[in-house]
Amino acid sequence: MIVTDKKTQTNTLGDWAAIAIDKHLEKVIKHEANVLKDKSPEDLHQMRVGMRRLRSAVTGFAPALKLPKAAQEKKIGKIARILGTLRDLDVLQAALEGEYKPSLPSNEQKDLATALDDLDKQRRNAVTAVKETLHSKSYKSLKQSLTKWLQQPKYQAIAQMPIEEVLPDLLLPEVSKLLLHPGWLLGKEIKQAEIETVEQLLAAEGEVLHSLRKQVKRTRYQMEVFSDFYGEAYTAYLEDVKSIQEILGKIQDGAVLADFLLEVSDKEIKHSSPTLANQLAQKSYEAWQQWQNLQQRYLNIDVRKGFHVAILEPSIGSR
Repeated sequence: MIVTDKKTQTNTLGDWAAIAIDKHLEKVIKHEANVLKDKSPEDLHQMRVGMRRLRSAVTGFAPALKLPKAAQEKKIGKIARILGTLRDLDVLQAALEGEYKPSLPSNEQKDLATALDDLDKQRRNAVTAVKETLHSKSYKSLKQSLTKWLQQPKYQAIAQMPIEEVLPDLLLPEVSKLLLHPGWLLGKEIKQAEIETVEQLLAAEGEVLHSLRKQVKRTRYQMEVFSDFYGEAYTAYLEDVKSIQEILGKIQDGAVLADFLLEVSDKEIKHSSPTLANQLAQKSYEAWQQWQNLQQRYLNIDVRKGFHVAILEPSIGSR
């Protein structure tokens, strides 16, 4: 692949767009062969990360880019979702086999073994879908069109602007979506709640937190695209965003696992696997307590203002 010469002076929005796209496309291609061989869950994970960050770069730099149709954000997103389906099954399988199964009583282990057989079938189908996708015309066109674009990038007029002058305009819309999400208000009045109370709340309103997590993820990836241009304050907010994603992910993982077991056994997990149900409830409760600390922090007006200020002040000499 012919890449942008990173030794030349890179000051403009367009310069950095090409560097970001090149970096993440290279990561995607690096792991492709091993993913096709279904060699290692880590290769799949890294390829999925590369594809997600490629999508974030294309989205984040969108005002500066003239990309071919085969490399549009929707095309990248479709491939990323197919990789994501297989990755989610791998994570679920690892959690069930390595984290939960060893501590369950024998009768629940037998039921879980049946669920794992079903999971294995789903995984085989997902592997087939990934292989078909990576052999598809659309995926090959995506790689070829981006490689060709990197040889001679085409830009919108705004691409010639110095990147430090436009960074806040690129970042603030996504951060505003994050801070305005209704998930911040979910259960904010609940203090030191019992596990059962949190269970009921998550059962009724868990989708709101799941939606917030997706927005957090989008914000994180976009912030990471531009992290080279900021200092300590920005880095601290980025670390918060990562923590929020991780904590909400723990809550979501419990819901996904319970839904999967309901799907394969047609029984509520409390009835089919009470020990496992208690373990999941305890983990979700612990994650909820962690979440409440960050929730209260980001409902503080000074913290929210500080987030905006951190974005408004790029560190020009940080590169």
